[in-house]
Amino acid sequence: MSSAPPHPTESSDSREFVKHSSLYQEFLAEREEILKHKWIESERLGYDIGFERALLDWIRKHRDSWRAARRAQLAAGSPPVPVEANKK
Repeated sequence: MSSAPPHPTESSDSREFVKHSSLYQEFLAEREEILKHKWIESERLGYDIGFERALLDWIRKHRDSWRAARRAQLAAGSPPVPVEANKK
């Protein structure tokens, strides 16, 4: 019986590249906004609404304007602050 080949391990360079990529930074920033929305709505309603409900509600109500504001910020020449920098 043959065994499967071991999974290749990711190099630390490739992980660092992903962490600093603009796509990953956008994902982190959007996730942060969804978590803020979840907290605000949960406080308003008096119970935890859960991530999925917050995600769908945020997409319906806020995503388009949030993305437009991010694009305008980039066009103005001020790059968005990486999410990791906000947590220091």
